[in-house]
Amino acid sequence: MARTERRTLAVVASVGLTLALATGALAARGLSDDEEALAPTRGRPSAGIERKVDALLARMTTKEKLQQVQLLSDGQVTDADARAGVGSVFSLVDAERINHFQRVAVEQSRLGIPILFAYDTVHGYRTVFPVPLGAASSFDPEVASADAEVGARESAIQGIKQVYSPMVDVSHEPRWGRIVEGAGEDPYLGSVMGAARVKGAQGTDYSRPDKVVSSVKHYVAYGEAEGGRDYNTTDLSESRLRNLYLPPFKAAIDAGADTVMCSFNSINGVPGCANKYTETDILKKEWGFDGFIESDYTAVAELRACPPVTPDEGPCGHGVAADGPQAGAAALMAGTDSEMVSTNIRDYGEQLLATRQITMKRLDDAVRRILRVKFRAGLFDHPYVDVAKASDPASYGKPADLARSRWAAGRSMVLLKNDGGALPLDPARSTALIGPFGDEVDDVLGPWPGRGADDLAPAHVPLVEGLRAASTGEVTYTQACNLAHSFDPPNVANPPLTPEDEVCAGPGDDGTTIDDAVAAAEAADQVVLALGENAYMSGEANARSELTLPGQQQKLLDAVAATGKPVVVVLLNGRPLDLSAVQGKAAAILEAWFPGTEGGHAVADVLFGTVNPGGKLPVTFPRRVGTAPTYYNHEPTGRPCDAASKYNSRYRDLDTCAPLYPFGFGLSYTTFEVSDLRLSRSSVRRDGRLTASMQVRNTGSVAGDEVAQLYLHDPVASLSQPVRRLRGFQRVSLDPGQSTTVTFTLDASDFGFYDNRGKYVVEPGLIEVYGGDSSAAAMKATFTVTR
Repeated sequence: MARTERRTLAVVASVGLTLALATGALAARGLSDDEEALAPTRGRPSAGIERKVDALLARMTTKEKLQQVQLLSDGQVTDADARAGVGSVFSLVDAERINHFQRVAVEQSRLGIPILFAYDTVHGYRTVFPVPLGAASSFDPEVASADAEVGARESAIQGIKQVYSPMVDVSHEPRWGRIVEGAGEDPYLGSVMGAARVKGAQGTDYSRPDKVVSSVKHYVAYGEAEGGRDYNTTDLSESRLRNLYLPPFKAAIDAGADTVMCSFNSINGVPGCANKYTETDILKKEWGFDGFIESDYTAVAELRACPPVTPDEGPCGHGVAADGPQAGAAALMAGTDSEMVSTNIRDYGEQLLATRQITMKRLDDAVRRILRVKFRAGLFDHPYVDVAKASDPASYGKPADLARSRWAAGRSMVLLKNDGGALPLDPARSTALIGPFGDEVDDVLGPWPGRGADDLAPAHVPLVEGLRAASTGEVTYTQACNLAHSFDPPNVANPPLTPEDEVCAGPGDDGTTIDDAVAAAEAADQVVLALGENAYMSGEANARSELTLPGQQQKLLDAVAATGKPVVVVLLNGRPLDLSAVQGKAAAILEAWFPGTEGGHAVADVLFGTVNPGGKLPVTFPRRVGTAPTYYNHEPTGRPCDAASKYNSRYRDLDTCAPLYPFGFGLSYTTFEVSDLRLSRSSVRRDGRLTASMQVRNTGSVAGDEVAQLYLHDPVASLSQPVRRLRGFQRVSLDPGQSTTVTFTLDASDFGFYDNRGKYVVEPGLIEVYGGDSSAAAMKATFTVTR
């Protein structure tokens, strides 16, 4: 089980394993679901492509090479850029314009090198799937793979051949807006889901007309920005870098990803896009990555110091370069191959070569990597897009894709509370749907919704439409408070939205108030509140300093709950929230995240019991924002938390040490028993292998899904080890009374770790194994690693 570490850094030379042997061992014994997702698919470089790259590079002038490393936005690119041989363009989503610039590049430039067009297809292009954090809740790599597969096909139809996805940043920060784009707080789960997305987008050959090349982002440790604020500093040890933050990137690279995006943040004082250690030493040399690295938006320019040190020429900040030439040199020589939006490498490249601040060898290496990806993508053979197909609504939102989106959304929802069997609801009874998110398309799609609700997109389904389609009883909708979408940063004319104003304040857009909501609840047999965050509160540049329900949503919930009717809360959101006050008022809580195009139908499927929820939390839900970051895989302390004792690692204003909901938690409409944890051996050599098994039984009255989870802990090690680390999971579907045995294989990639010298070590000693249905699993077994 758990190939993450094995594929996480050239793997375990100290115990005589190699990546090839590791991969062979996987194939030899057969794979479980998460192992299959992690199995490497990267093939050997094509000798034919390498010859073509070398021949083309030999013909290029210095100016043409510098154009190839330039990545422009839709608003920047001109015919002159295409004619000069610009390398890449992103966010251009019009097929006719894509063909126009491609024809200029191919037919009017000296060498005819095609442009690589890219886009942020994060969880769908026109058919939108659940946000990645929601998909991770499925604990099913097929959900991530299906999302990437459909998104790739719809993107490629438009002429887009590269997608800036998956984001595999591990994050312990619920305040961070971009936590919505990843798989949460665990490196193993993130590795499985990231690799599955790469395989779905690229297949085994991304030159196919329905495939794209993935760009894995943001390299690296972007998810741990201080204070949860985007673009902010990250400072961490070598062991944390390699054990927590690098594994999902390695898994995505091994799955075949050929492009990587370096991050905005600095790592231990060195910005991601000027970090030779992470870009060249680890990614390119240690891992053997032969694709290219592009910077994030203006990240190269942001290496510059801000005025008065350097002239005010635009983006700046990190202060590791005095000016544009130094910024370009720092990025290129560190390993960045393509510069997004800012133009320092292109503009100053000849000057930098003349002064030997960059080398022709390094420039050639960057260009060779970019050309290699273009040849692998088939752009030289098929540079143009079929405009008629790209403009045909029938190309998007195909019935099978909509069905997959609906399936993925239902599979991604997490039942957090269900007192007294409040769920499932009865579709024949009258239902009052209340709240600001009941009839809003944007807030079903969430942030980064691809092309969103444009003219070619399928109809996106809000909650009220889904409930009405699934119910034979009356469904009423009362918004109760308005919906504030704020895009602009606060200033004197636009003061910050206070918690009382943001999202839910004043009468609803339909003129209804909280009093109307109370009346609607009293008149109905069943009450559903659609609460959470709007789509514009998650994603990039949307850090939050509070995690409670914004606006007057808690006031709305309190008023409706006071009627005495059991209240079902459906949450639409993109991060863990502080639900302490919600839990006290709601009879049931369904975490739906931002569920995508078919979100309304998928929510109705779960509320009315057509789908039994089986998702689990990929992130810990804290009790208060002041406890953040809170995560299950923390290191132990000499004075672990004891709420009843003073001198230990606790909060004086909390009477518990537990989070509100732990990682891996999720309920069902049935009940399960996970039992009989057994190990095949009581001891194993450092280069050996053993299996762990446990039995899962449906002890309830309806069919449902359970996720069996396996965790490890090394209690005595040269470096203090996390109290638990996920090393395997399997989602199983069982009928009432049915049971199954789930088996995981463990080896050195599971019970070893990276030390602060960057060396993978497997130390002799006792290893604890925990099995169950969440990170709080109580079943325990042990084995000993021998010399």
